[in-house]
Amino acid sequence: MAISAATPPNTPKEVLLEFPDNRLLIDLCGEYDRNLAHIEQQFSIQIARRGNRLALIGEEDAALAAARVLNALYARLESGRPLEMGDVEGEIRMGDSAVMDAAPDGEQIEMFKGGPVEIRTRKKLVEPRTEAQKAYVRSLFENELCFGIGPAGTGKTYLAVAVGVNLFLDGKVDKIILSRPAVEAGERLGFLPGDMKDKIDPYMQPLYDALSDFLPGKQVAKLIEDKRIEIAPLAFMRGRTLSEAFVVLDEAQNATSMQMKMFLTRLGKGSRMVITGDRSQVDLQRGVVSGLHEAERLLKGIKKIDFNYFTAKDVVRHPLVARIIEAYDADGN
Repeated sequence: MAISAATPPNTPKEVLLEFPDNRLLIDLCGEYDRNLAHIEQQFSIQIARRGNRLALIGEEDAALAAARVLNALYARLESGRPLEMGDVEGEIRMGDSAVMDAAPDGEQIEMFKGGPVEIRTRKKLVEPRTEAQKAYVRSLFENELCFGIGPAGTGKTYLAVAVGVNLFLDGKVDKIILSRPAVEAGERLGFLPGDMKDKIDPYMQPLYDALSDFLPGKQVAKLIEDKRIEIAPLAFMRGRTLSEAFVVLDEAQNATSMQMKMFLTRLGKGSRMVITGDRSQVDLQRGVVSGLHEAERLLKGIKKIDFNYFTAKDVVRHPLVARIIEAYDADGN
């Protein structure tokens, strides 16, 4: 695709992009040109469609940056990968450093030689959408014990579960174990009805949701039945040795110091462990020290334990979520 520019005096910069495949151009623009509209809004430019060309009109730096995004997204479509709104937002976030070339056939992930960071699961291909996410996924594959710390919506648990499914399907681990503390988020729910599973499942639902994105529902149910996937409260981990497993502790800011030590010392031969949490959303009783905070203080600097941090800029939920987090951070909450 070619880029050419014309700059009449006293007018905004106009950058012309030409795309040879009209079918891919339709996908690039999105339904009702929603992808173009989003790029216009993010870069404060105007985009005019002229046949198989797009004219980007606005400040020079913004127009050229938008052109890079559009070219990268078009290259993604040329490689046969689908394009969703999240991918558009991700490319905008990744900027110049994003690499959108497809991984060679037969390679599960090509990240250590400058290639794209991709996680292949049974149902979808997962790609990090920010530089912090990209570094986090690398860390998940490279380290046996990894921490992901940052605000809600930054993909900490989602990406960890995706990597776990990837390694499980590849035969690198024998089981997946997902856990989180069963702590009420400020409410007093009282005695929930039903058996133990009925009482616990509401706390574990986000982990079920993540799994269902990567594996067919029937397969998830079968693997849970065979205990090759376990989803359980943190308290159920006591006394176990977790070998040949990919283990995720979610919402770790709600683990006490004793619970965190207990969990970390469950790590067995051939296992990988991921601890995720948000230091700003501690639901422990007043005066109880968060195990995540203590682990961060004690374990930093130990080789083969990696800490990864996220900010509001890494939020991949609705754009308003990032603004909400920034507002609370600015207020000191």
